[in-house]
Amino acid sequence: MERAEKREFVTELNEVFKASGSVVVAHYAGVTVAQMNDFRSKMRAAGGTVKVAKNRLAKIALQGTEAEGITDLFKGQTLIAFSADPIVAPKVVMDFAKTNDKIVVLGGAMGTTTLSADAVKSLATLPSLDELRAKLLGMIQTPATRIAGVVAAPAAQLARVFAAYAKKDEAA
Repeated sequence: MERAEKREFVTELNEVFKASGSVVVAHYAGVTVAQMNDFRSKMRAAGGTVKVAKNRLAKIALQGTEAEGITDLFKGQTLIAFSADPIVAPKVVMDFAKTNDKIVVLGGAMGTTTLSADAVKSLATLPSLDELRAKLLGMIQTPATRIAGVVAAPAAQLARVFAAYAKKDEAA
């Protein structure tokens, strides 16, 4: 890489660190090209990105960002997985690490919070932002339908009472 390319790469990576909801750092030593391409396509399909960066350039890019606390993780062959949704990157990395033991999660960052490998695993078990929104919407709608049912019930009962009196009068 030439100096100008490095500068451009550091600037791009700096923007990534500032804009991402979460960043996961992992070792990838021994992963084949086919496996890495598969991993990248899974991450892209979920809405995230995987980059392999030189540790020195990644450390420079981290300067001045909220994720600056993960600088110590950049040792050895590391990859960076990131996404706007804080749950996507950890979930895809952990799913891929289950099938490929050569991916070793070192840690990550979510905003100003530095995450250990266990914290990344815990974050991966949470539902995604879209799933949480759907659950919340369902919880909000359920009481509304119950309220509508309760409000409508007295009117229905009143109608049944009037119908019963009408039948009684017809019989008499």
